[in-house]
Amino acid sequence: MTTIKINGMKCGHCVSSVTKAMEDIKGISNVNVNLEEGEVTFDQANPIAKETIQETILGIGFEVV
Repeated sequence: MTTIKINGMKCGHCVSSVTKAMEDIKGISNVNVNLEEGEVTFDQANPIAKETIQETILGIGFEVV
């Protein structure tokens, strides 16, 4: 399980947006977004480039810490 911190999430809609975006990355599964902690945890079938995750999160308006 991998955990990354995300800045900018404020509501349930934010959680839904991050969850969907992460699930759309090939090789990522079991996505769990924690609004209170400001983080997302997920499993990777194979290592995913950090840049891919950052670009995906930035693309929906949030920032990877």
